Amino acid sequence: MKLQMVGCSHHTASVEVRERLAFSAEQAAKALERWQQQFPHAEAVLLSTCNRTELYTAAVETPPSHHEVAEFLASFHNIPLSEIFDDLFEQSGEGAVRHLFTVAASLDSMVVGEGQIIAQVKQAYELACARRSVGPITHDVFQAALRVAKRVTAETTIHQRRVSIASVAVADFARQIFERFDNKDVLVIGAGETAEETLRYLVDEGAQRLTVVNRNFERAQEVAARWSATPRPWADLPGLMAEADLVVSATGASEPIFTLDDFRRIEPRRFQRTLCVLDLAMPRDFDPAIGECIGVYLYSIDDLRETCEANRRERQREWPAAETIIDEEAIRFIADMRHRASAPTIQRLRATCDELKSAEVQRLLNRLTAADERDREEIAMAFDRLVNKILHLPMTTLRDHAEQPHHTGLIDALKRLFQLRD
Repeated sequence: MKLQMVGCSHHTASVEVRERLAFSAEQAAKALERWQQQFPHAEAVLLSTCNRTELYTAAVETPPSHHEVAEFLASFHNIPLSEIFDDLFEQSGEGAVRHLFTVAASLDSMVVGEGQIIAQVKQAYELACARRSVGPITHDVFQAALRVAKRVTAETTIHQRRVSIASVAVADFARQIFERFDNKDVLVIGAGETAEETLRYLVDEGAQRLTVVNRNFERAQEVAARWSATPRPWADLPGLMAEADLVVSATGASEPIFTLDDFRRIEPRRFQRTLCVLDLAMPRDFDPAIGECIGVYLYSIDDLRETCEANRRERQREWPAAETIIDEEAIRFIADMRHRASAPTIQRLRATCDELKSAEVQRLLNRLTAADERDREEIAMAFDRLVNKILHLPMTTLRDHAEQPHHTGLIDALKRLFQLRD
């Protein structure tokens, strides 16, 4: 199976590296177009979230190497390869299959059981389909990954009472600063999925004075209307920052939207009032230096790690059931892929045997001039049965060993023994 994944995640790379390698939806589309130009015979699906950037590639023959994929990622973002190469990891073949299944089932997430990753995997696959960068291998493995995620959701409790980055940020971090939210001015920056999910948690926690600001004011109005919040134009951001008690930021900006200088300008108006900033964006929306200012509690995604690890431990008891599903589906998928990979060889073997059989049957019938039509049919059927019996054992062996690593070796041996050409 010529499937490979090269990328980084919160397990292997710091937030600084991850934000340098992150792709917006627009960038991902451009990257897939560039990939097709650079590697026209290789499939590709690009998964980029706040916690991971992973490029899945496949090819019928030899896919681009680990180094070529790493160079592609670095080149797209204009980053020297030497600065990020050691933070990238690789999975290939069965390892790539199991990794994708684990990611889609949210067992590899910072918050185990969070629901966003399933949608993000689906969106990455659909974008690749729209850009026509998928092929038979990536199509099958991503379809299978989505089925795995659905099984884990339906057959385990790992997704019950889902805990996402947004809920951890509000319930475990903002709650450390404020005992109540109903009397606090809450500013939500951004109007995407994470921002809206955070609004839901804030409303559940009793927040009432909610404001939504977004570069696209119409989008801010749509989101604000759903959560009884007040939409404000992007130009009002400095003034809103001066008044806010709690800020949740989750934009798709490629650079900080609020620098230390920006904060210094509005700091006198705050009179050192407590400000809690939950920066859920990747790359980060707020300059980390703002967290050093008096009265400011600034948390980024990586600051949630300890709480997320606690969540992981609590859900640990559900892991065996989820991992069993992943193992079952991975074995089934890999066996199916090997069956399909071996099908052309089996077809060539049968065609070769049929040609030899037909030639021998015809040679025999040419000599048996006295044989009537019924005798000729019996002779032909006897040769058919003989060929089927001879092929039965090797075909059964190939089928029974499709799940084993040495299956490819059996196919190669079959080609050499019978001199079957590609």
